Amino acid sequence: MSHHAHPLTRRRILQLATASAAGLGLTACGSGGSGGGAGGADGDSGPITVWSWTTAAEALRGVVPSFERDNPGIKVDVQDLGNPAIWDKITVGLASGGKGLADVLHIGVDYLPGYLEKFPQGLADLSRLGADRHKDAFAEGLWPTVVGKDRAAHALPWEVNPLGLFYRHDYFEKAGVDPASITSWDDLIAAGPKIRAATGARLLGLDKPGSNQDVDFFQNLMQLQGAFYFDAEGRVTLASRPAVEALTVIKRLNDAGLVSDIAGEGTWKRLVGQGKLATAPDPAWAVEYLAGKFPAQSGKWRVMQPPAAVPGGGRSAIVNSTYLAVSATSKRRKAAWRFIEYALTKPVEINRMFTSGGVFPALKKAYDDPRFSAPHPFYGGQQVLRSFVTSLDSGAAPTNFTGDYSRAMKFATDAQTQVLLKGADPATVLKAAAEQLARQTGRKLAA
Repeated sequence: MSHHAHPLTRRRILQLATASAAGLGLTACGSGGSGGGAGGADGDSGPITVWSWTTAAEALRGVVPSFERDNPGIKVDVQDLGNPAIWDKITVGLASGGKGLADVLHIGVDYLPGYLEKFPQGLADLSRLGADRHKDAFAEGLWPTVVGKDRAAHALPWEVNPLGLFYRHDYFEKAGVDPASITSWDDLIAAGPKIRAATGARLLGLDKPGSNQDVDFFQNLMQLQGAFYFDAEGRVTLASRPAVEALTVIKRLNDAGLVSDIAGEGTWKRLVGQGKLATAPDPAWAVEYLAGKFPAQSGKWRVMQPPAAVPGGGRSAIVNSTYLAVSATSKRRKAAWRFIEYALTKPVEINRMFTSGGVFPALKKAYDDPRFSAPHPFYGGQQVLRSFVTSLDSGAAPTNFTGDYSRAMKFATDAQTQVLLKGADPATVLKAAAEQLARQTGRKLAA
């Protein structure tokens, strides 16, 4: 959720909105007919720079010594640009035809499709350097994101965040609710009042007035159904049946008194600290986040596969992911590609980064490491990471964020707020939102 993000994944949503508005709205002035890559070259040695941020940059630095040892002649400089500064820098660089960009760029799933759409010449074609041989190496659902209109790959997946449902095992026990009986949100909505009566805790927290554009949970409920604001063709699906089902779950939770109002990270942390929330629908990064922030609750939490949004529906979703790409204007595209391939396709390197930065790897071979089956004391000895691997094994649908994600999020936030504060009908508010989104973006409404 955006309000208690591990720094790698959930950027402040408003920053994202301003960055996209500032940057992705620009026409690609510098990448005209010749293609922004005109200035690039396939150099295979020399110095390369890498742009990343915070813990991810630190993690990447850990790969450099072994990479330089195995690739004499290439020197790597990893720069931490900070978050969200990196988005403005990459966006402005791409908009000016690739001027001043690093050789290797770390890019989130909420930006990559927009970059490929708006700057088709901006990121190097990695297929011609051999990227396609790794197509099946990563968690299912990620590869479509790296493929441009030219059918070539323009990035490799690094971090993936599968969704889980963290829950207070002690509360479920006290209320006589068997976690194994919870297979859909319907089941959880039915159990919620029992849990609240026994423990005083509500199920989850949402920012009801929408001051924080807190729609992660709404998105998760769509993603569990293989849907999002846009379909694979980029048509608007904000009024689709899965979207209505998702907002209906939120309305039913709220109507049943199972949602706490949270305004920002502080409130959420306080409520969890006071034991006022029984569950947290969150991705894999939350494993260490909860353990680190609430040590006093050790042994009380567990994690399960996220309940299906609709009875009998899918129980896996990839909430977000990050990628490494090569700038088309890099003078050393081969050297840059060699670094990406080394960092992201070798289990030893990817797991070293996982240890140092908590970046849950997209590389399937990484999961053979014993750490993915290790019992975790905070979760009562449960093999928590294994449950996320299992979730990825069942395959998740790709999410198309497009270049209009921040706009879609704003309309979704407004629709959710009308439902939470005014009791509005989900289908009605989403139909209006989808029409406005289509009008604003010039996109077609899906049938």
